[in-house]
Amino acid sequence: MTKQDRAVRTRRALIRSAAEQFEARGYVRASLAEISAGAGVSSGALHFHFANKAAVAEAVEHAAEQALRETAAGHRDGDGSALQRLVDVTHHVARLLCADVVVRAGLRLNAEQVAGRVRDLRREWRECVQGLLAEAEHGGELAAGVTSQRTSAVVLAATTGIEVLAREDDGWLARPSLTDLWQLLLPCLAAPCLAGTLDPAGSEAVGSEPAGGGPAGSASAGSGPAGRGPARSGPAGPGVQAEAGRVGLALR
Repeated sequence: MTKQDRAVRTRRALIRSAAEQFEARGYVRASLAEISAGAGVSSGALHFHFANKAAVAEAVEHAAEQALRETAAGHRDGDGSALQRLVDVTHHVARLLCADVVVRAGLRLNAEQVAGRVRDLRREWRECVQGLLAEAEHGGELAAGVTSQRTSAVVLAATTGIEVLAREDDGWLARPSLTDLWQLLLPCLAAPCLAGTLDPAGSEAVGSEPAGGGPAGSASAGSGPAGRGPARSGPAGPGVQAEAGRVGLALR
């Protein structure tokens, strides 16, 4: 391994260790000594890469921003139904949050506006949702009277709320939780021509689900909400449709 390779590996280890500390203890309580120890390097090695704790936090936020940008871009520029790609990207981001402590910590640091930084990690997500809904509206995928602007506000509020709630219970990020959300929203959003073609559980193959509390541990690739049988494609059942009708008032 070359000296440059070792430096890259050390920097990555420090960013991950810092993310673990920031997620568990918050920015103020996390210490550089704990970060360097978690990465298995000396304090001198840490200071070779980062001048201070604020610089480490900035690196964590930057890495999280890159991961979120790549995820959003992969779905925003894809083929097929824009509404289905919107559903899919929410599931993808949820899996990313479960798997990547750097993304979780970066969002937490950004929400706390640590050290007065102005980076906006949620901007990529906001632009992704708005772009896909604008594409759906242009392509005639939205129901009559539904606008992309008002719908994006609802989707952003719901998904941001799920991310915040998942800090205490990662079951909120499980596939069944997001499937429930889309079973409620899609009947309000989608044009009749798309009935039966959209999958609220996501059209992608699902990897590992979160292992924490809630329904996460019992979900499988073909399952709907835990204990409720297979996920249904297209509009949800009558009970959900009744509730969806009320939600639809906010989207028009």
